[in-house]
Amino acid sequence: MVIVAPSLLAADIGHLQKQVALVENAGAEWLHFDIMDGHFVPNLSYGPQFVTYFRPLSKMFFDVHLMVKDPIRFLPMFINTGADQITIHVEATENIEEIIRCLQKNHLKIGLSIKPETPANALLPYLAHINHILIMTVNPGFGGQRFMSAQLEKIAQVKQMVGSRKITIAVDGGINLETGAQCVASGADVLVAGSAIFKAANPVQYIKELQNLGEK
Repeated sequence: MVIVAPSLLAADIGHLQKQVALVENAGAEWLHFDIMDGHFVPNLSYGPQFVTYFRPLSKMFFDVHLMVKDPIRFLPMFINTGADQITIHVEATENIEEIIRCLQKNHLKIGLSIKPETPANALLPYLAHINHILIMTVNPGFGGQRFMSAQLEKIAQVKQMVGSRKITIAVDGGINLETGAQCVASGADVLVAGSAIFKAANPVQYIKELQNLGEK
């Protein structure tokens, strides 16, 4: 079954607690937090206290995606928030090894993300030390963008690179039932979806349909 990670960025900001409970009760295993600093991407979102607030309210796996410049500065803020996994962008820093060591020391799962223009082989030096790869299928920074179908080839490349390693492969950006099916067919096993879930007429049913894409 495909892992569905609803992106809280697309949830109704006036009813966030209810929205989190909704997706968890629907069977979503992960909750995706998009952290944006206004520098690495041209948008701002929320800070570490946001993750901390929801930790006691949910048993979901907390997947924190740092879309920030120089992420080593942000790690101390997020390590003790209750995050299960922290994902940083390879384009955002030259200190990836240091970040990996820091997350390992603090017993957190380690993710690396790449933008659409970044080649898959940028991940090669780190495959032995990470748990998760996030492939952006839109330019990061804003929700609701159109899926970039050219990234399907990259998903397949990453799948081949990962081989038998226990590394989850996620996609984020423009994910719905159609594009999600294409991504799963190319090798993705985690679908990060925001608008498609939270704006669906029936979010519970939508999550189940996304999960079942792995069965087709």
